Amino acid sequence: MVSAQKNTPQSYIELFKADAIRIMHETGVPASIVLGVAMHESGCGNSKLAQYLNNQFGVKGSGHIVYYRHKKKVSTAYKKYESVYDSFQDFARIMTERPEFSGLASSFTHFDYAGWALGIQRRGYASSRKWASQVLGIIKKYQLYSFDENPASQAQLAESN
Repeated sequence: MVSAQKNTPQSYIELFKADAIRIMHETGVPASIVLGVAMHESGCGNSKLAQYLNNQFGVKGSGHIVYYRHKKKVSTAYKKYESVYDSFQDFARIMTERPEFSGLASSFTHFDYAGWALGIQRRGYASSRKWASQVLGIIKKYQLYSFDENPASQAQLAESN
């Protein structure tokens, strides 16, 4: 579904922080990493992949997906998700199950977002050498690390919203 109004970083965080915190509790991948990487990769949910496919991370699929943009048929190799939450779950699955990333969860706690970002970059997630510093810049600018600091109280906070 495409919204006419663009997400701001603040609106994106408000919309999806509870999902990121839930993913952190389920998988150990820091909420700040889930949100920070999603914001970086999807332009806060404003990219075409995010708008048309709920794909927040640019994850490729195994086949071809067809969708319509401005009444024009578009074929893509990117994965389509039913929801943003499903995209978050798949990112966490990639981080915890794919061999190149699976060691991160045992190497870093969910408090060590910097270690996660650098580890993800070192293991080949993105080709840009600036990727980790860009993600860390987003995490620091919007204080996304606050969702990692006290997971129990943050979960209660998310549930009460």
